[in-house]
Amino acid sequence: LIIYLFYFKITLGKNGVPVAENFRLEQSTIADTLQTGQVRVKTLYLSVDPYMRCRMNEDTGSDYLQPWQLSEVADGGGVGVVEESKHDNLAEGDFVTSFTWPWQTVAILDGSLLQKLVPQLVNGRLSYFLGAAGITGLTALLGIREKGHVAVGANQTMVVSGAAGACGSLAGQIGRLEGCSRVVGIAGTDEKCSILVQEMGFDAAINYKKGDVAKHLRELCPGGVDVYFDNVGGDISDTVVSQMNQNSHIILCGQISQYNKDVPYPPPLPRDIEKIQKERNITRERFLVLNYMDKQEASVLQLCQWIQEGKLKVRETVVEGLANIGAAFQSMMNGGNIGKQIVLVSK
Repeated sequence: LIIYLFYFKITLGKNGVPVAENFRLEQSTIADTLQTGQVRVKTLYLSVDPYMRCRMNEDTGSDYLQPWQLSEVADGGGVGVVEESKHDNLAEGDFVTSFTWPWQTVAILDGSLLQKLVPQLVNGRLSYFLGAAGITGLTALLGIREKGHVAVGANQTMVVSGAAGACGSLAGQIGRLEGCSRVVGIAGTDEKCSILVQEMGFDAAINYKKGDVAKHLRELCPGGVDVYFDNVGGDISDTVVSQMNQNSHIILCGQISQYNKDVPYPPPLPRDIEKIQKERNITRERFLVLNYMDKQEASVLQLCQWIQEGKLKVRETVVEGLANIGAAFQSMMNGGNIGKQIVLVSK
């Protein structure tokens, strides 16, 4: 059986901006027969995410992330359909997912490493299992519940950076659903800001590429900031922290502005911002959703319920064709996506 595979091609070094040329597409073959416990799957959707930049270094900076190997097939979140099975719990036609799905059109996988999906939970939108009903949605929901200390009736203001991205666009909505009285997003284009307010229920949004972010924050958050869902780090985050209230909370989700630099995670704050953090007793603890997998099932069901009820709006940026996954990754790292960046491999 002839298939197509996407290889990790060259390393960037510790500093550098990823480009599509860091990958190559090749044609290959896979075995015609399965071993006991294996399944053959056709890839439907693949996910590209900011954390993958860390996998382009020999030292990923995280003990839970393994680096991609040169001239080996890259992998990440994926959804597919079983075409043939020698696994007792999986049958032809089942939809399945994995966090380590190989970037190839067809694959033979260990069935025990796959999670069976129920399409009805997401109104048949299988790609949602890579975003709003997957690790992305879990990160937003559990981040807010475990690190945000949001309470109904507490009149809290939440600010979300990277607010039009996969996680940020969900986090703002979930912050509202969990009890925040005001939600303000920070994004990089007027279009993104408009979508946040008009489609996703944010009270306001700031285009950080226009005007004075600090001034806009003071105007839009007159009572200060109680919860900050941080996806970007860097100067934007420093500006938000400087306007946070006493005993407020930072949900440290991502630091995409720092991923192309050789800095520890989480990156240290500038001295003056660190002083503010300590004086105001602002929590800033590393958050890893994989530490809360005992809450995965109930949390996914909650996300799916909100999706079905129309309370959680989902945006995707879809690129078609495995050959374009490198370009999709590059675009996502440069903010070219609204919502989750998805690659449609097969229909």
